[in-house]
Amino acid sequence: MLQRKDNRSIEAQTGAAKKEGGVGETVRVVFHALIIALVIRTFLFQPFNIPTGSMIETLLIGDYLFVSKYSYGYSHYSLPLSPPLFSGRIFSSSPERGDIVVFRLPRDDSTDYIKRIIGLPGDRIRVIDGVVQINGLPVKRQRIEDFISDEGGRMARVKRWRETLPNGVSFTTLDLQENGFYDNTPEYLVPPGHYFMMGDNRDNSTDSRVLSQVGYVPLENIVGRAQVIFFSIGEGERAWTFWRWPWSVRWSRLFTIVR
Repeated sequence: MLQRKDNRSIEAQTGAAKKEGGVGETVRVVFHALIIALVIRTFLFQPFNIPTGSMIETLLIGDYLFVSKYSYGYSHYSLPLSPPLFSGRIFSSSPERGDIVVFRLPRDDSTDYIKRIIGLPGDRIRVIDGVVQINGLPVKRQRIEDFISDEGGRMARVKRWRETLPNGVSFTTLDLQENGFYDNTPEYLVPPGHYFMMGDNRDNSTDSRVLSQVGYVPLENIVGRAQVIFFSIGEGERAWTFWRWPWSVRWSRLFTIVR
């Protein structure tokens, strides 16, 4: 009887040890996974989603994309919670005209914006009759077929242009209305170390043309460059309603490169 009791005691201790070991192993795996995810998010890629239509048709409401954190080096905005541990950028490289970037709003650095870089430091930017002028020269643009908008279930045609920047970067822009509010602007002189951002949906974008809200964006405020759309769901749909995915996901946009 004593031997049997001892055996039961040993078995109980062994079971408890295995249980503790299993819990400990699970905690270690979760901890390591969190560390890896944190490193990837901080130094490599961070996911963002598109909540507004300022970059239509390049980016649609409901697009989810990866932004590369390493493209232009790192600022304190690259870190989780953005602690002001240092100023400027480390391993810095300069963005190029035409890049689509995520940046922190200069007047509210808790807010992320995504726009296209139109003006570099020292550039003179102006819009005349809807045509962007860079250093006194109009950006080349060509009228192409209308964009078909389906907002709120109503089909509408929107005038569309293909623009080509001086460095050869080509993309499409939308012209929602003639003589829009920012179709004619004063001349902007981009300060050193700053960039001039514009949305591709020109009449529906609060960008650097609005000095009181966005204005010139410091290099330090740029979080990273938009690289690839990894998921996209129709406007008004919720990403977590997976049972609706067969008809709500924009399958053709998955894993497309952002340009």
